[in-house]
Amino acid sequence: MDTGNTAFVLLSAALVMLMTPGLAFFYGGMVRVKSVLNMLMMSFICLAVVTVLWVLYGFSMAFSTDAFGGLVGNLDLYGMRDIGLSELWDGYSIPITAFAIFQLMFAIITPALISGAVADRVKFVSWAVFVALWVTIVYFPVAHWVWAADGWLFKKGVIDFAGGTAVHINAGIAALALVFVVGKRVGFKRDPMRPHNLPFVMLGCGLLWFGWFGFNAGSWLGADGVTARAAINTQICTAAAVLGWLALEKIRDGHFTTLGAASGAVAGLVAITPACGALSPMGSIALGIVAGAVCAWAVGLKYKLGYDDSLDVVGVHLVGGIIGSIAPGLLATGKIQSDAEGLFYGGGTEQLVKQVTAVAAVMAYSFVATFVIGTLIQKTIGFRISEDDEVNGIDQVEHAETGYDFASLGGSVGRPSATVGAGAPSATETTETKVDA
Repeated sequence: MDTGNTAFVLLSAALVMLMTPGLAFFYGGMVRVKSVLNMLMMSFICLAVVTVLWVLYGFSMAFSTDAFGGLVGNLDLYGMRDIGLSELWDGYSIPITAFAIFQLMFAIITPALISGAVADRVKFVSWAVFVALWVTIVYFPVAHWVWAADGWLFKKGVIDFAGGTAVHINAGIAALALVFVVGKRVGFKRDPMRPHNLPFVMLGCGLLWFGWFGFNAGSWLGADGVTARAAINTQICTAAAVLGWLALEKIRDGHFTTLGAASGAVAGLVAITPACGALSPMGSIALGIVAGAVCAWAVGLKYKLGYDDSLDVVGVHLVGGIIGSIAPGLLATGKIQSDAEGLFYGGGTEQLVKQVTAVAAVMAYSFVATFVIGTLIQKTIGFRISEDDEVNGIDQVEHAETGYDFASLGGSVGRPSATVGAGAPSATETTETKVDA
């Protein structure tokens, strides 16, 4: 056991855990006033549900000995039984429990990413059930494919340093499938649905950016030169993506926005995730500029194609994940990772084919499985709240709370209108507040 590597991985796990509350703030600021608490809770419930399932069987499904030709692990480690204090993760100098808690944080944030696509309109209980089913049927097996030593994509030589396929493409395509099941928000393409709190968005982005160093650099499971390369590439690509997004925004819309800067940063973080250990600094700049600009373009597709992805999960995580996942086949340089046959190197047509295969496989499986899970929930307990409840405000309906106490300001500000319900803005609020709410 190497105490330095162990300490680094545990610290990285804590950084990745912080990303889920960061995501909650990022998404929470992007929704309207009447939905902010629900948006926060959709991320926080993932911390609870996925942790328990990970201990019961998730870690075993993802990382125990293969059971079905590289598709999923067996249940030998159910309940994380028979794991001692000094047992090391195979091939590394850290305890199994350190690896387990680090990977748990990835399992938590992946379904949380999906939540942004269906903001404002799904039952909280149904969402919690969806999270439980989705990580069991989709995430745990896909994590085995990509990261387990006997997973079929890992054995194929696919490079996914920290989760381009297993996390971002997986969540992004699942978000698209779930949007098709749940349907559009009331007033989509008709009513203004602007972010209610851009400082929240920037705060969430900052927490995500900070935590992402643990997400990427920690995935090497040790502290050495490759770790440092993953960390610096994370910073470089993210910065370049901010510039790429803002440049396209200025050309297209004539201005730079804080929402665009934050979204560009997330797009860069997504894109560098699978390739952070494989690229040179110059390659990271190129990847960031492309990811920022292309994702900025992609988020507008929902209006042209007619699907209501509330917070642009598809445009940022699916598109950014695809760009980042094929990058090792185009831009990779030097030593990437090791397998049973020794070290292999990225770049070239052969590696590109492997990367595209992984992208296609994860997209196909996750989309179909998510659509089936979502439809099953919709047909049984129901997935969507009623139209009246959605208009009045999901925070009041699902949580009996509101994010802001306008009544404390005095006068009539914030008092509910008798005609629209307690969760909606009052007739005395300003026009700006009414639009954003």
